[in-house]
Amino acid sequence: MLRDEDSLERRIEKLTRINEALIERIDRADSARGSTYMLFQTAAVLEQEVLARNRDLETALAHLGEINRELALARETADEANRSKSRFLRAASHDLLQPLSAAKLFLSHLAEVATEPLQADLVGRIGNAFDSTEELIKALLEISRLDSVRLDVASERVSLGRLFQKLAVDFHGAAEAKGLDLRFVISSATVMSSPVFLRRIAQNLVSNAIKYTASGRVLVGARREGTDVWLEVHDTGPGIAEEDQERIFNEFERLSPEGETQGTGLGLSIVRRACLRLDHEVALRSAPGRGACFRVRLPLALDVPGALACGAEPAATSGAVQRIAGAPEPLPGTEALRGAETAQALAGRRVMVVENDSAMRDAYVLLLRRWGMQVMQAEGTEAAVAVLRDAFVLPEVLVTDYRLDRGDTGVQTIAALRRRLGPRLPAVLVTAEREPFLAVEAQRLDAALLEKPVAEADLRATLLRLLEKRRLRGRAAAE
Repeated sequence: MLRDEDSLERRIEKLTRINEALIERIDRADSARGSTYMLFQTAAVLEQEVLARNRDLETALAHLGEINRELALARETADEANRSKSRFLRAASHDLLQPLSAAKLFLSHLAEVATEPLQADLVGRIGNAFDSTEELIKALLEISRLDSVRLDVASERVSLGRLFQKLAVDFHGAAEAKGLDLRFVISSATVMSSPVFLRRIAQNLVSNAIKYTASGRVLVGARREGTDVWLEVHDTGPGIAEEDQERIFNEFERLSPEGETQGTGLGLSIVRRACLRLDHEVALRSAPGRGACFRVRLPLALDVPGALACGAEPAATSGAVQRIAGAPEPLPGTEALRGAETAQALAGRRVMVVENDSAMRDAYVLLLRRWGMQVMQAEGTEAAVAVLRDAFVLPEVLVTDYRLDRGDTGVQTIAALRRRLGPRLPAVLVTAEREPFLAVEAQRLDAALLEKPVAEADLRATLLRLLEKRRLRGRAAAE
């Protein structure tokens, strides 16, 4: 502050300090205003950057939405293509197996009338060609089913002991024909798997082992490893080199030299596809000249008492197939039928055939009449009922195709004829479709189920079994 008594020098000094203080205050004020302005400028730039990023994000989201729509459309197109393929294969299976089934039945008749060696040889060769065609068609259809996105492969408890019993029945004849010792190690293991597909996996592995083993033994058993069980199929065949052990699971791969044992080359491909669907590991141990061991890892059903109890070596056996402990009791009348499964055993019996395909129907009639049966025939359910109204005698057994014309089915035929002839009319349901629901439907109807192409021996054995079952029921009711 200036005072009157201050000297001039003193006043100049004070004014200089005041001036410096004012200048410093002004500089601070300018600095503060500069920082605020910089913040404002930064905020404005960031806002523009955020707006730009939001625009980019909106563009990316719109592009992603378009991609998702395209993916959804592509997926729907692929699903529709898969559904169309499934519909085509179902129709193709029926249309391909229908004439093949008729041809095999006609061929069985030709085999009986062929008297010269050359004729018999030609009939045998034609039969082998039909069998190969049938095997190929069935394998392709099975691969298609396994590739289907709609296929239900839910797991449930499966007894390996019962599975081995069924396999023993399935392959006893094939092993005996080649002079092989087919053995099954007794097992009480219960695993989690699909009963249908696990049996198919095991069938393919055992069939391959028998097919490629010239002499020696095929051994089927179970080996526990922690909470899993390995289903194993051992053989004494030629063995498989390490470099070939991966490619044999590919479609149409065959390792046998030209002119030796041949198959479709699809069996192991089906095994791998089924194992992938069921989440089962499949493995192979083999070496040239040392045979092979195919293994499938199965989860053990741990809540089942006595889950696994199998020996390291098979029990002694004198036959081609080891007898499984707890084998099922034979069906009533089976022992009597074993010596009576001939054409003469069906002579005089009455059968109704319902088949919409005229060639297949003619083949049935020719075959059944050759066995001495009295045959009534119709192309559908309504026609079969009409035949019954005009008939002097009634059929004792029914043979019907599943897929008839105009939505008609063999299930409807069985129901209609049983309403007129009684609920216990024996019935055979024949189909070219490999659908699981048909087995369930046949079981519900208490009807036998045969798949096309129908083998003469299978049809004869089925008719004999059903007629014998009917006879025993009648005798029990009379008593």
